Amino acid sequence: MQFKDFNLNPGTLKAIEEMGYNTPTTVQAETIPLIMAGHDVLASARTGTGKTASFLLPLIDKIVQAPRRGAFPQILVLVPTRELAQQVAGEAYKFSKYHTKFKTVCVYGGEPIPVQRRQLSKPFEILVATPGRLLDHMQRGRIDFSALEALVLDEADRMLDMGFMDDIEAIVEALPKERQTVFFSATFNKRVMSISKKLLKEPKEVIVNSNPNESTSIKQSLYLTDNIEHKYKLLNHLLQDPTLNQAVIFTSTKSQAETLEEKLSEESTLSVAALHGDMSQKERTRNMQKLRNGQVQLLVSTDVAARGIDVNTITHVFNFDLPHTADDYWHRIGRTGRAGQSGEAHSFMSFRDKELVKQLESKSGEKFVFSTVPGMEPTKKLNDSGSRPKSRSFRDRKFQDKGGFKKKSFGRKPFSN
Repeated sequence: MQFKDFNLNPGTLKAIEEMGYNTPTTVQAETIPLIMAGHDVLASARTGTGKTASFLLPLIDKIVQAPRRGAFPQILVLVPTRELAQQVAGEAYKFSKYHTKFKTVCVYGGEPIPVQRRQLSKPFEILVATPGRLLDHMQRGRIDFSALEALVLDEADRMLDMGFMDDIEAIVEALPKERQTVFFSATFNKRVMSISKKLLKEPKEVIVNSNPNESTSIKQSLYLTDNIEHKYKLLNHLLQDPTLNQAVIFTSTKSQAETLEEKLSEESTLSVAALHGDMSQKERTRNMQKLRNGQVQLLVSTDVAARGIDVNTITHVFNFDLPHTADDYWHRIGRTGRAGQSGEAHSFMSFRDKELVKQLESKSGEKFVFSTVPGMEPTKKLNDSGSRPKSRSFRDRKFQDKGGFKKKSFGRKPFSN
């Protein structure tokens, strides 16, 4: 099957071809016909499978075929983070570039209200928004949803995890009852299923790669570490991989992201930037753009960006700190191995992460085999209870609070574009 088999508008097909897409992914092949037929859809697919195009392409085609009814928008896409909002809006622009006067507006927190107010005052077809900022504009009476034809909730589970349940319900209450609803969630837990039942009417279900470890395009490695010094030594070694093009390094806190970004900037030959919640939106946008255009090779990030980075040239992901949940782990490593590319995910496990690793193994149905680097093997092994030696624990905590580590030379020679 090819995209032309969907009978999409010629302008949309031209844009797809220019982007180098010919054959749809599995989720696109299953979802696009259902949305084009007007069904509500409940879908689950791992990150990096092309789900953004699976809802944008048929919905853009739908409103291109129908005349404007005066009010706007006709499509509303709700997403959990600013980065994902920018990503989805960017894709909408690319897919609709050959449709005359077709416009997408993107609103999220951190940007000046007056700028967004001006954007919302002019005709547009697609509105991509984070729930909190959208509700703010709605309460000020700036949006008319009377012509809305479709609602998309992208990364619905993440929005619920971030506490947007009340905002989502308030937004939906203001939308037309007669509409098409598309619901994407990486997981189908009780909360997700509960809200999907409220929003969807006789939905068609699409589940692709329900086992998060089915992807063979990402090589995963797990390293048991003694302390933060050990992590830095391993990171230093792994950053010298000649196949590394671009990488995202995840940390558990904003302060750790800042510390690591500062040290890498001082001591690495690779270009480095950070991404975390304390940065201004202007700084976050600038660093994301640098990553996309190749000016940045290492992005040190907290989970704020875990679902908002869609850069096909990322070859490696490093979990400097493992996340709190198994779902966040899968979303993190999904930043590599995108669009059919291969990738590598290296994770540093401390003694307190044993339960998380058990969850990952349970969900994937596979056992992790610890990787080691000669000369950098851990000095301790996990005991049966998974506890961490007390003397080591105190030392690590004290060391990490100070944010210090022995001076190392990070990275390798810069790559040439």
